[in-house]
Order: sequence, then C-alpha cells, then structure tokens
Amino acid sequence: MLPYFTDFYGNASSNHTFGKKAKDAIEKSRVQVSSLINCNNKEIIFTSGATESINLGIKGYVEANSDKGNHIITVKTEHKAVLATCEYLESKGYEVTYLDVDKNGLINLEELTNSITNRTLLICVMYVNNEIGVIQPIQEIGKIARENNISFLCDATQAVGKIVVDVEEDNIDMLCFSGHKLSGPKGVGVLYKRNNIILTPLIHGGGQENELRGGTYNTPLIVGLGKASELALSEFKSNTTTLLKKRNELKEYYETNNIGVVNFQEVVTAPHILSITLKDQEAEEFLMLKSKEFVASTGSACNAAIVEISHVLKALKILENKTIRISF
Repeated sequence: MLPYFTDFYGNASSNHTFGKKAKDAIEKSRVQVSSLINCNNKEIIFTSGATESINLGIKGYVEANSDKGNHIITVKTEHKAVLATCEYLESKGYEVTYLDVDKNGLINLEELTNSITNRTLLICVMYVNNEIGVIQPIQEIGKIARENNISFLCDATQAVGKIVVDVEEDNIDMLCFSGHKLSGPKGVGVLYKRNNIILTPLIHGGGQENELRGGTYNTPLIVGLGKASELALSEFKSNTTTLLKKRNELKEYYETNNIGVVNFQEVVTAPHILSITLKDQEAEEFLMLKSKEFVASTGSACNAAIVEISHVLKALKILENKTIRISF
C-alpha cells in the first residue's frame, strides 16, 4: 500500500500518467478479489466496507426493482447493518419477514420457502454469524431464491478468507465483505453483484464503479484489500489449519478447566469464532478479570458499547449474561 500514499498518488479517474498507475493498481485488486470468490472482476464494486455494501445492495436493489415487489426476507440474527437497513425500509412502506432460528442458530428452509410471496423481491441471509460462528445452508438458500426468481444477497464478512466462498456454486447474486476481516485495511470493502442485477446508487457523483459509487478512489486501501485477498487464497489451507488448531486448543482449555462450555458443537461452525457459555461467572465480570491476558467480547464489536444481551443471543433464547465470543 505504501507507494500509493506517496509515489503513485494520482487520481485513478484521471487520464494522465499518475492516474493510470493508480487505476492499473485498482484493476489488479479487482482481479485479486474476484479470484477469491470466483466471479468476473467486472462484478466487483469497491466500497468503504461491508456496511456500505449491504446498504447499497439492499436499498439500491429495492429502489431499482420496485416493480418486482415490496417484500424482503431476512433473519433475526443478521448483522445490524442488514437489520437496521430493513427497519428503515419498513418505515418507507416495504414489508420485511424476519425468520426465526433454531437452538443452533440455523434457519428452517421450509419456513423460508413458506415466507415467499408473489411480492418477494429479495432474500438476505448471512453466511457466517459474526457472534456465534454458525454457517447457514447458503447453497440451498440460493437455490430456493433462484427457483422463485428472487435475488439473494449474502453478508459474507465473516466467511470470506476463512471458509470456501464460491458465488457460482452458492447461487449468490450479491455478496458483501470488509477488508479488515481478512487482514486487509479498515475502511474498504466489496459488493459483488451479478452483471444482470440492477441497482440505484447511494452515492452520486463522478460515475466511478460503473456509476454505482461516486467519489475519488481510495487507492491505497483498495490495493491493500487486493493483496489481502491474494494472500487469503494462496494461504487458505495453512490458515485454516492454524485457526482450527487454535480453536481446538481453546475449546479444550475452557472445558478441561471447567470454566465454560463451547456452544453449537452439533453443527458446522467457522474455524475462527468460539461461542462459550461460562459456568460460574457473568460474562462482563469474567472479561474484566481476564483483560490483561486477552481481549474478547460478549458480542460483536458493533454491539460492544451496549451492556445487554445481544439480539443474536435473544433470538437463540439465551437470556443469561454468561456467553462470551472469542474470535482470532
């Protein structure tokens, strides 16, 4: 990233030599990112992060495709970026169905199918839950969406780089993630959208990103995300092995020492997130006592300032404040 802060500082939208060097670097990053999720590089839109990507994907899609319907289906355990966007759209007259999850945090595919109406135009389900690490049956969800001619948006922020994500095999129409979740810089993200998906832009301006996101390119951050994507792909097997080893060590430590029990062992979870229910201590008290040894959270960073049970745990009917979330 460093040369693009100093030597190659040109505006990537300009036609001069400085601009061309920056634009070439951005297009290289687009290829690196597309290789990670198996899509055409022309289908990659760079944003400021997954939250913006989610907003562009959901708001942009429903506005551009209002003739198809006014109903969205999502899940009670989604990230706040999805839930808050859907709540906003409800205030504008859209209808939203919030699916329940079972004790393992998974949706019921039959309930999803039964929730579809002739006014449903979008399904939004996250790949890996950011608090509990549970992996939804994305391929099957995408198939249901496709069979019903409904677009499928997937928040894959906690999945990309940690598990295999393939937008073709998974039947995903739009996919969002952030750079900092795969060792890239903060402040940059991606919205993948299939070529046939039409969106209305959130940010109007100079027509960057195929006229879907106006504004001067943040070249250094995009370059960083591209490199992080390249490394995530080339080091995937070794990284996954390391994460699983660490995960198993932590699981054994907590259970052997009778500190707590690892949740969701009946289902497949991502290799980098552990949800642990403590046996004898409140979550906040435990983390405060351990704060010099490690940093962890009772939920996601987006909810860390709110000292209450997270919406994810409430949806799982976990009402005691004894659950912590460790990610690494």
